[in-house]
Amino acid sequence: MLSELVRIIEGNIRMRSKFDEQLLELNHKMIEMGNNIISSIQKAIEALVARDIDQAKLIMDGDAEIDHLQKVIESICFNLLIQQQPVARDLRTVTAAMKMVTDMERIGDHAADISEMTILMGQNSQIDKFNHISEMASETMIMLNHSIEAYVEKDVVKAREVIEYDDIVDELFVKAKKDVIQLILNNPEEGEEAADILMIAKYFERIGDHATNIAEWVIYSLKQKENEDEV
Repeated sequence: MLSELVRIIEGNIRMRSKFDEQLLELNHKMIEMGNNIISSIQKAIEALVARDIDQAKLIMDGDAEIDHLQKVIESICFNLLIQQQPVARDLRTVTAAMKMVTDMERIGDHAADISEMTILMGQNSQIDKFNHISEMASETMIMLNHSIEAYVEKDVVKAREVIEYDDIVDELFVKAKKDVIQLILNNPEEGEEAADILMIAKYFERIGDHATNIAEWVIYSLKQKENEDEV
């Protein structure tokens, strides 16, 4: 009877050890994907400002790697959920990762979207005349960097700062829309490019929204730890 109990305990320990290994792999893949989307957005901004068509094409091609990482992470999450009943903290971690990876993939899509607009507008683009869009690019990069850092560092305070920061990007988007409207009024013949520029502003605004979502899921995943610390 005792030997059977020992066998069960040892089996549970082995299962937990494997579970912890997969949790560590999940964390590594999430960090890898986070670094990839940060790099993609940064390069998309550089291509946009420099009107670098070749660079923009490379960014669009690179979106497939981000999509692949999403599938890998989702597979790890499903395996973790079906192997054994996760404790509350583990369940929060896996659930948050599954939600976060969707927002991360969409950020990668927006890097490709911005690059596509860069190609469509060509080297004669007047994007550099729109200061509020360049500000949006800078501010969304801050949000994105901090949301990923909040996940890596398990930093609730930094995650909450990202959420508060979203108001800045939203205000800049309103100003960017006014800039575009003014361009159309002053130069109706440039209406098509104005529409393209407005789309770019909208992509940056959406990136800010996705960074906010990531930060909210970071807070969710750490909620159990917060409660334990308060006890």
